[in-house]
Amino acid sequence: MDALYTAVATANGREGRAVSSDGQIDLPLAHPEPLGGNGQGTNPEQLFAAGYAACFASAMGLIGRQEKIDVKDASVTAEVSIGKDTDGGFGLSVVMRVELPEHLQGEAGRDLLEKTHAFCPYSKATRGNLPIELVVE
Repeated sequence: MDALYTAVATANGREGRAVSSDGQIDLPLAHPEPLGGNGQGTNPEQLFAAGYAACFASAMGLIGRQEKIDVKDASVTAEVSIGKDTDGGFGLSVVMRVELPEHLQGEAGRDLLEKTHAFCPYSKATRGNLPIELVVE
């Protein structure tokens, strides 16, 4: 792959800070309350969810333009869950909830989602590594 852009960020754990090299991100990190934290900062799951939702929405826009499908009223919500996995460690799962306009309900919308999922860089990076459910709303 020939890199077109490289994002650089540094973090020092779930109870520290995350800072991007350009200073656009400078966030306190904290465990969420359900995991015993005080919730007074963001967490890696929120950051992953935001990045994945944005990437998926952009990929859907590109697929829409290529296929001459209007997706301007669509929105994507990523739900990233963390939990214990089978080897005693932790794992992630994702539910991608895509709100589509009425003209994309049914087969047309499902086809668009499948094409987007095949194309999206985040989907490619996670394929086979964690469960991802696509939900049309």
